[in-house]
Amino acid sequence: QVQLVESGGGWVQAGGSLRLSCTASGGSFTLYNMGWYHQAPDKQRELVATITSGLRTNYTASVKGRFTISRENAKKTVYLQMNSLIPADTGVYYCNRLGSGRWAWGQGTQVTVSS
Repeated sequence: QVQLVESGGGWVQAGGSLRLSCTASGGSFTLYNMGWYHQAPDKQRELVATITSGLRTNYTASVKGRFTISRENAKKTVYLQMNSLIPADTGVYYCNRLGSGRWAWGQGTQVTVSS
């Protein structure tokens, strides 16, 4: 069973940047399309960025132009570069594979953006 470990979160002022990492262990990674999810306080988890095995990326409107998703298959890691952060970006960020057969969720990494 694949295990996911997210890291890189923290506290930042509005306009700042953070780089999140998510590393998978215990299974295959390269062939899967991956995504970053954002769970704001008292809200449902939502998908904000995706990257296919072929490195095609897609973003939800709220983060497009500010966030960049990338992956490094040799390290079984997917990244989320977050720039121009706003308070609405506050929450816990998770990564997971897309589609059916989703892996168990990791603990996530907390991002707090102050105004």
